[in-house]
Amino acid sequence: MHDLLIAQSRQARDTVAHHARIRLDTRAPREFLDITDRVAALVDAAALHQGIVNVQTRHTTTGIIVNEYEPLLIEDLGSLLERFAPASVAYRHDDLSVRWVNLVPDERHNGHAHGQALVLRASECLNVVEGALDLGRWQRLFFVELDGGQPREVSVMLLGVRS
Repeated sequence: MHDLLIAQSRQARDTVAHHARIRLDTRAPREFLDITDRVAALVDAAALHQGIVNVQTRHTTTGIIVNEYEPLLIEDLGSLLERFAPASVAYRHDDLSVRWVNLVPDERHNGHAHGQALVLRASECLNVVEGALDLGRWQRLFFVELDGGQPREVSVMLLGVRS
């Protein structure tokens, strides 16, 4: 029991709880932005040895995914999202003659982007092992823009222990 208490004490002294934001400027209506290296740099800067990193979008017309970076696959994923919620369809969200909530000047017609975001995740939680993201051979972390271009932010929470 004493050894366990010592281990917990040592772990508490070396605990990492760090928050950061990644700012992005998207340029296209739909983009898959690889943010893996930026998140890995945050892991390194926080000296996180073992733990988790939660990466969360701060926008309702975007997503966070883990997938392979291969240009034809990215094109296919974009086509799948378009088939799920086409931009060419009329959405009540975009009918500003009846909509009265959450309106801003120069309101975008982005009902399709909200629909597409429905099938994506708002966050991904990644393991950190031996100071590095524990991703598979082809896995990359993407911020998926569905209503660009505009300034965006990703919230990153790092939790764990230093070495």
